[in-house]
Formats: sequence, C-alpha cells, structure tokens
Amino acid sequence: MKSLRRYLDKLKPHFEKGGKFEKLHSTFDAFETFMFVPDKVTTKGAHIRDSVDMKRTMSIVVFALVPTILFGMWNIGFHHFKATGQEGTLFEIFWLGFLRVLPIIVVSYGVGLGIEFAFAQFRGHEVNEGFLVSGMLIPLVLPVDVPLWMVALATAFAVIIGKEVFGGTGMNILNPALTARAFLFFAYPSYMSGDEVWTHGMIQGEGIVDTFSGATPLAEAAAGNIDKLPQLSEMFFGTILGSIGETSTLAILIGAAILLFTGVGSARIMISTFVGGLVMGLLLNAFSTAEGLSETAQAFFSVPAWQHLMLGGFAFGAVFMATDPVSASQTPKGKIIYGFLIGFLAILIRVVNPAYPEGVMLAILLMNVFAPLIDHYVIENNIKKRLKRAKIKA
Repeated sequence: MKSLRRYLDKLKPHFEKGGKFEKLHSTFDAFETFMFVPDKVTTKGAHIRDSVDMKRTMSIVVFALVPTILFGMWNIGFHHFKATGQEGTLFEIFWLGFLRVLPIIVVSYGVGLGIEFAFAQFRGHEVNEGFLVSGMLIPLVLPVDVPLWMVALATAFAVIIGKEVFGGTGMNILNPALTARAFLFFAYPSYMSGDEVWTHGMIQGEGIVDTFSGATPLAEAAAGNIDKLPQLSEMFFGTILGSIGETSTLAILIGAAILLFTGVGSARIMISTFVGGLVMGLLLNAFSTAEGLSETAQAFFSVPAWQHLMLGGFAFGAVFMATDPVSASQTPKGKIIYGFLIGFLAILIRVVNPAYPEGVMLAILLMNVFAPLIDHYVIENNIKKRLKRAKIKA
C-alpha cells in the first residue's frame, strides 16, 4: 500500500491546478479517496471530527448487502436446477447464479459511474459517492433474467433524471434504485411481472419443464392461492422466487444488524416500517370476513400479518431502501412517522390492489416525496411547543 501511496503522490501534481491533466482532477480524486482516507483536515471553527466520510459510510452499506448478494446468487442456481429437474453441487448452483448476477452488477456500475464521472468533470466537482450503494441496490431489486440493455437504460434514467437533475448526491428527492425499478416496471411491465421472469431460463427456453410454476409466493397470495404459500422456514431463509436480493429475510436481517451496529442505518425507520406493516396486516385480517369481498380478496386479506413482513420486497425495502439518508425524513420523530406510513401503505397497496401486489416500491417513493413535509410539520410543532413554554415562563 505504501508503494501505491507513493505512486499516487507522484501523479497527483499532474491533476492539480496548473497540471497537464487538471481537467481530470475529479476522476483522480475519486480513485484516490476511494483507496485512501482523504488528507484534508479542518483547521479552524467548531466541527465534529472523525475518520468516517461518505465513502466509508457507503462501503459499510455495500458490506451489509453482501449476505443478500451471495444468497441471491445461490437461490438463482437453486431454482434453475429445481425447475429443470437436474441436480447440482453447491458450487455448481452458486456458480450459475454468480454468472447471471455479475453482468447485471457490472452494467449497473459501469453505466452509473460513467454518468457520475461525466457530470463531475463537466461541473468541476468531486465525484459523488452515493452510487457505490445505488449501483448494487439496482441489480438486487430486479428479476434475474432482465435484459442487460434494460438495466443500462434504467440505471441511466435513475442517475440522470432521479438524481443529477436535482444536483447530484444529497440533493435527490427519490431513492435512485427504486426510481430505476419503477422506470422498468412501468416501461416494460412484461419483464418485471408474471411467472416467467423469476426463474433463470424460462424466457430463454433453456429446458425449463412445462409443468414448473414460476409464480412468487406474493403472486400466489394475490391470486387467492393461500394453500400454495411456502413454509415459514422457506420464507425466512429465502428459498423462494423473487427479485435477486429480496427473498432471504435472514440475509436481510444480518445486513440490518451490520447497519445498526455501525450506526449507519436508522433503527427508528426500520422498526417503525415493520410496525406499520404489521398494523395494516392486522387491520386487513380483521376485515377478511367482511361482506362484499370476493373469495380471492378474502383469502388475501386473511394472510397472517407477520407473513406479509417476509413476502415480496417488504423486508429489503424496510432495511435498505426506506433508510436512505438522503430521501428519508431527517428528524427523529419524522423518521418514526415516515417509516410507519411506508409499512402501512405498502401492505395496503399490496392487498387492496390485486393488480399490484408488490406495493413496497410505490410506498417508499410516495413517502420520499412527503418526507420534507413530515419534517416541516415536526419542526413547526417543536417550535410551537417551545414558544408556548417561553410564554409560560415569561
């Protein structure tokens, strides 16, 4: 590492003001600060000082995503071999999933970082670090067989329209990864829904048997096929169909523990999101026998509230999407309100609208828009309380 540091120090003058490559300063700075802690320090004024910068924070989030990435790769291979009736070793199963997921990750990072670097050079700013996380989240919320050109298009849309037009990292009002997924869902719905998109090989026709059903548990529940829901252990460990990184509740909880232990993730948002989903689930259970509901609706209303927390992308959204520090509420009380409403609305959309059983994405994007309003009223309420106390003392 010392030799690399000396080599970078030797190159650095060429990228600073007056150097031959001063216009590429943003690019050089991005690589340097990614590998080494920046040597810039505060010399005056009152500031909080520590060694944690945004790159380190983003790196922790990526590290927390590793369990979901690894399990997602294995799960893809597991369901492919299961669908084809073949047997494979642990390595063969994982390797098949790895070969499917890696190109999606490469395209996501390649397109996203390319756009980030281009905007940084054009503006003369430092390269934003936020895409370190978004570049990994985008593949994890997509089906396994989504075409790579769609991944590139959605990533470009998320970075340019979802973030850069607002000023870049820290200025966006919507979660970039969910913006990419929403774009694909509404622009190319056939590639984001239905039975064939969840198991590798079904679209390409690579020998998948005709009798195999590729429906996700959430799709089965929405269709009223409650008897076809998987066992609790299958839902918890994640051996079910779904987006690449959203199936394993266990892997997601491991990531949540890492985020909470390091102080990167918000416990208020995570817990309140699960509470909100549980409350709405219980309310729907209470109305499952109401008159006027179809048999399919009654069946979906009767799904135990706690099972909703492990179905679809609810847990993944609560841990990794709702807690986005930029698009979420900032005040302590606002985070609780924000998270609760996400969970509450996610289950409401999921169950009441059978055409759209996965409501987590819309719930989070909707609350992203309302997060500043929530914080505004929380702050205004605090100001009124303090003014009232001031008048009493006076």
